[in-house]
Amino acid sequence: MTQNPLLQQWNTPFEIPPFDQIENTHFAPAFDEAFVRARAAIDVIAGNPAPATFENTIEAMEQAEELLERVAGVFFNLAGADTNDELEALQRDLSPKFAAFSAETLMNGSLYARVKALFDVKEDLGLTAEQKRVLELYHRMFVRAGAALAPDAGERLKEIMQRLATLGTAFSQNVLADEKSWEMTLEADDLAGLPDSLIAAAAQAAKERGKDGYVITLSRSLIVPFLQFSTRRDLREVAFKAWVARGENGGQSDNLEAVAETLKLRRERAALLGYDSFAAFKLENEMAKTPEAVRELLMAVWEPAKEAADRDAQKLTELLREDGVNDDLAPWDWRHYAAILQKAEHDLDEAELKPYLQLDNMIEASFDVAGKLFGLSFKELDAPLYHPDARAWEVLKEGRHVGVFIGDYFARTSKRSGAWCSSFRSQSKLGGDVRPVIVNVCNFAKAPEGEVALLTFDDARTLFHEFGHALHALMSDVTYNFISGTSVSRDFVELPSQLYEHWLSEPEVLSKHARHADTGEAMPQDLLERLLAAENFDQGFSTVEYTASALVDLDFHAGEAPVDPMVAQAETLERLGMPAAITMRHATPHFQHVFSGDGYSSGYYSYMWSEVMDADAFTAFKEAGDIFDPDTAAKLAEHIYTAGGSKDAAELYTAFRGSLPKVEALLKGRGLA
Repeated sequence: MTQNPLLQQWNTPFEIPPFDQIENTHFAPAFDEAFVRARAAIDVIAGNPAPATFENTIEAMEQAEELLERVAGVFFNLAGADTNDELEALQRDLSPKFAAFSAETLMNGSLYARVKALFDVKEDLGLTAEQKRVLELYHRMFVRAGAALAPDAGERLKEIMQRLATLGTAFSQNVLADEKSWEMTLEADDLAGLPDSLIAAAAQAAKERGKDGYVITLSRSLIVPFLQFSTRRDLREVAFKAWVARGENGGQSDNLEAVAETLKLRRERAALLGYDSFAAFKLENEMAKTPEAVRELLMAVWEPAKEAADRDAQKLTELLREDGVNDDLAPWDWRHYAAILQKAEHDLDEAELKPYLQLDNMIEASFDVAGKLFGLSFKELDAPLYHPDARAWEVLKEGRHVGVFIGDYFARTSKRSGAWCSSFRSQSKLGGDVRPVIVNVCNFAKAPEGEVALLTFDDARTLFHEFGHALHALMSDVTYNFISGTSVSRDFVELPSQLYEHWLSEPEVLSKHARHADTGEAMPQDLLERLLAAENFDQGFSTVEYTASALVDLDFHAGEAPVDPMVAQAETLERLGMPAAITMRHATPHFQHVFSGDGYSSGYYSYMWSEVMDADAFTAFKEAGDIFDPDTAAKLAEHIYTAGGSKDAAELYTAFRGSLPKVEALLKGRGLA
């Protein structure tokens, strides 16, 4: 045990996990020891004969799971970003164990009694505003976890939570299995229409899979440009159908039964806790508060978005006919003909744009913006990381260490799809100044060896988005880990990330960092103008595919659990009048936001809720006449990026902007007003 690096002090730069020493076999014994220590610490707190105080109860709980959080931080990041059969097996074993530990802690009657005793007299304890907020959140967490339930109901809730944890892990692993197993090999005559950058990426994907020639995988950075550029309609159809069938292919990786059981158990969980629906339970503590408020927002956007999409569909159908195709416009046609239409209307195509969007330059652009807004600087570190593609930087402010940022940008078979921000360690001050170690994980196409990695504009936007999350975690300045960084309501957490995207589209940023991969020349002014003019191109499509997913998620959880989720999905889409040539951004069998855990369940709408705010928030800089206005940036840092969950989300936003915005800001921003 003493040789296990996960259980030792980490004598590494800034206590980055010692990845070069950690082996798969270290995790199981480390978790065993961490669970023992955590349970012992919780037992001491619950059994303390002294009256409850904030220090001996809340602060003690903050520190009780320190080792468990450290080991879990390493393990679950690897399980998402660089997994293998051993880690996947351990993850399946750990999921119910974590659920059981959480349940036994949060349903510990003695522990809850201490928390409740403090909560009942919170006004008399002389707490700081932050301490009072933490106490209120702890009490709420215990109640919502079932601490106040009768014993029989509490035991049933424990069973439900363990089963949901198992189902969520299986769901995620099934999607990854389908993504890893599918590929489409292309011969030379299958490359028609593909730009050189995509051909090179397909060659690299083939090489990584031990094949010659060219391969298209289900990585978004390969499949989307293939659907845009390929003139082979038959191959586009094959690729698209494989992409949307993830989790719905029958056999061991099929997710349909898991989805049905998950929805049924969530409904039972909500009922045990006294709620009419899982959505009502889940949304109670979000900014939206109710399913009705969410539906009002989504429907306010749905109608103008659908009208725009229907208009665009007519234009795309005309282009389809010009190609001699007499079929109806299909989902595997939309991106292809939209790219042609964009070229016709804005004289813009990705092949012309992509050479100016080098990955390294876009990373530098995201750092540069953080420097101008918040005074941060980034110094690349030479430290062992968990994969050769990962890179690390020390983050500084006025020479002071702020934290460590890790970027892991390229797609691979050991990484789940999508893009996300996570932490190996969160910021806190209790017991010492703990600085964060934050990671961004993306799935960009890797360039062949010796060539620079190029991004699409959507890729670059994703990079800025995830870095906005990273800044939220890195800049956090609170005492308690419980409210650190991104520990905020789900429909507020996307505000710092989506707001940060705005700077990518600013001429001041692009003119400096968008430079041609071969010549080093800045993006020409006319190309920059065409890019910005086309920014809202095809917004009907993107808004419809997103909003449909959010409404299906809401319908799943706003009433009784559907017996057949796919039938329920179809009914929602039919009621909405979903355009035939557009599919949900995330169909149910691979809707990982909603079914790989319950983080975004009933909450996929939150990106749009946050977008209402981010559209309004960036306007503050425009009103100041400077996208880097120091006073506005200082308020943004104080009330949004450093504040964590120290106050209610609406209070934080109002402190920054003066009032909460209306949906019109979003419609205007998307060109749908």
